Amino acid sequence: MQKFDPIPEYVEIAPAARVVTAEHGWKAKCLQRLVRLELPVPKSVALPADTVRAIAAGHPVDSAGILAAFGPEPLVSVRASPAEPEWGGPATILNVGLNANRHRLLTETHGREAADALCVRFIQKYAIHVARLDPDMFEDIEPGKGALGEVLKLYEAETDEPFPQDPARQLSDVLRSVARAWEGTSARLLRAAKGAPADAGLGLVVQEMTQGLGQGVSGSGVIQFVDSVTGTRRVTGRYLGQSQGRDALTAQEAMYLTRDPRGPSLEELAPDLFAELLRHGAACRIGLREEMQIEFTVEDGRLSVLDAVKVQRSARAGLKIAVALAEDGVIDKKDAVLRVEPRALSELLHHQVDPRAPRDVIARGMAASPGAATGKLVFTAEEAQAHAARGEDCILVRRETAPEDIRGMHSAVGVLTERGGMTSHAAVIARGLGLPCVVGASDLRLDAREKKITASDGRVFRAGDVVTIDGSKGQALAGAAVMLPPALDEAFRMLLSWADEFRDIGVRANADTPADAATARKFDAQGIGLCRTEHMFFDEDRLIVMREMIFADSPGDRAAALARLLPMQRADFVQLFEIMHGLPVCIRLFDPPLHEFLPSSREGMRELAEALDRPLSEVTRRVEALREVNPMLGMRGVRLGVVLPEIYDMQAQAIFEATLESARRGAPVVPEVMIPLVSARREVELVKTRIDAVAAMVRTRAKADFDFKLGVMVETPRAALRAGEIAQHAAFLSFGTNDLTQMTYGLSRDDAGRFMNTYVQQGVFPEDPFHILDVDGVGELLLMGAGRGRETRSDLTLSICGEHGGNPESIAFCRRAGFDYVSCSPYRVPMARLAAAHLALNDHVDS
Repeated sequence: MQKFDPIPEYVEIAPAARVVTAEHGWKAKCLQRLVRLELPVPKSVALPADTVRAIAAGHPVDSAGILAAFGPEPLVSVRASPAEPEWGGPATILNVGLNANRHRLLTETHGREAADALCVRFIQKYAIHVARLDPDMFEDIEPGKGALGEVLKLYEAETDEPFPQDPARQLSDVLRSVARAWEGTSARLLRAAKGAPADAGLGLVVQEMTQGLGQGVSGSGVIQFVDSVTGTRRVTGRYLGQSQGRDALTAQEAMYLTRDPRGPSLEELAPDLFAELLRHGAACRIGLREEMQIEFTVEDGRLSVLDAVKVQRSARAGLKIAVALAEDGVIDKKDAVLRVEPRALSELLHHQVDPRAPRDVIARGMAASPGAATGKLVFTAEEAQAHAARGEDCILVRRETAPEDIRGMHSAVGVLTERGGMTSHAAVIARGLGLPCVVGASDLRLDAREKKITASDGRVFRAGDVVTIDGSKGQALAGAAVMLPPALDEAFRMLLSWADEFRDIGVRANADTPADAATARKFDAQGIGLCRTEHMFFDEDRLIVMREMIFADSPGDRAAALARLLPMQRADFVQLFEIMHGLPVCIRLFDPPLHEFLPSSREGMRELAEALDRPLSEVTRRVEALREVNPMLGMRGVRLGVVLPEIYDMQAQAIFEATLESARRGAPVVPEVMIPLVSARREVELVKTRIDAVAAMVRTRAKADFDFKLGVMVETPRAALRAGEIAQHAAFLSFGTNDLTQMTYGLSRDDAGRFMNTYVQQGVFPEDPFHILDVDGVGELLLMGAGRGRETRSDLTLSICGEHGGNPESIAFCRRAGFDYVSCSPYRVPMARLAAAHLALNDHVDS
């Protein structure tokens, strides 16, 4: 058997001692900081990770030397101290060193009952975690007289040796057991899931025991000074007399800390001791620059601080704490901004299910759009509109959504789909609307004909039943859940105003309606980077006119139908410009294939024939004629503008007349007109010629001048490759990464969800390219397009406006590529603003 020399490396935690987080762990470093703050911390010794690894490998440790630091007859605890608290670690072992002699001394000072209880607890813990005995063997032991003898007999019977009496051996065995537990397969997998590297080490802290037992005020407890859910200043925690460790958090007989009508409190029992805890909390907040939870014990009225950890907090609490610390001068604004994760902001913008409330989960899927909503189940867009008209909240349930469901989504307060992924139609539209959405809930069965869903446990929910959608967790819940309101308070606005001071890239919003624009302004977007005008035509009064235009037999008839849409479009743009009040507005001309505005069902075509006063056979023929094998690569975008130029003429006239009207109302604007789906320079030349002619006509009629910018939405690989020549006629290029990703990969965004998980799991793609920008492939096209465009025009404005625009990863790419701004859905604007600030601040630190 191989023999090793004892390991001498450990350090007593003192103000000037060398204690390093990377070696000794966060707990050891935190305890040193508490010591420096002169808090009453029991004597502690730290073992670095290398020492713990050696112990796990079989090296003996100088346990006697460690125990000598604690004086004669020591009792100690062993606590895990990884480099990051989130990584967890083995359970704390209390009362190491407890033997027959120490039991006798405790009996004299604390009484026989307390001494026996401590011994029983320690022996059980030692037997389970060190000797690896079955926990079930102790289940039948009743606490009280005789329990100690029974536990000792059981231990000896199972191990064939008496319970060890040598404190040094006990400590050696405990250290070895804890060290090996950290190296076990399950522990490795658990901490890897929390972000720990494969070679993450564990430090250990050996700390003098303070009993929490005694004749006077004695016990243990936990105290914190902010609410973990809301972040407001409030003393919370529990205290349990005659106890150790964190028993107070689970014991029903534990008392409150502050005065409370529900029961006794530590503040009433020992006001001086409570005041001392408050002082220690204030010292930790300033000295550690953080809100801390303090674990403490009291022995005969003497307070000891055993540990302090960062308060667990929700996203809303984290933001409020960071802002409060900065406003109090504890940290600076840069630190406050960096302490709040950009993606955490999405939880603050919407109602959330209260994490403290019970949950009755009936389905699980993907968390496609954050927030929570409660409403009655509906199964069609028409039912959703009917409920909205009556002022009733509803949840729209579909197998998967299609463009004709948009009005229903506008009317619902939440969406649940059986199929789909993070980039499905339902997910993308819901994020744009700020609508809670769960997609891919494959564990429920949808029966659209019977209008019911069946949960995996067999429960059936029908139209009109109340459910809750939690788009942040990807769950559907039975009934009405307890909600927290959005947290768009002064702290939220303050943090984002600080973020704006540091970021160096613009953030605009994609906004298709006045409501979207108002949301964009509320979140301080710097303009509209994408207004998709086709969404304006789905309202009932416009849809019939749009259909008349589609069925027109000549350019003149088309122009007549479009003339009826002109004042509606103009009013839309006037309202949009007024809301944005001088901020830039980029309007994409009509993009989708015309068939999206026509019914697909026989019943819908019959209704359309009646509305247009045309034979059903003619309507059916026209619908069939417009149907395409691959409509997303067919007659859409600029191709419509070239083949049916009257559509773009009408839209340009509406934009320019709205520009003049907005200027008359005191909100001058320079509109940005964007041509979609371009792949050739000649397309831009043809459209530009007609738009310039419309602009000249509007100027002449109004006898007034205005400016506008014409640009291109780069959505095809060819447009990116030929950006140099396209830029000759464009003031800006906006990369539409949704379609550009589809065309680069040859993937349908709506269908890729069926195999995308398999592709990601097997390493074909590192991430879903529709969710996280593919910087290697699509990104190279962006770089080529941006570089070639600016070679032609140095003042060319560059941006992205796809679904990727709000992702921190995409923003990082755009900053490196020299883009001017990103544009994302209104509800992602706060996240984008904060992410941009993080990137700028981290770049400054790295440089």
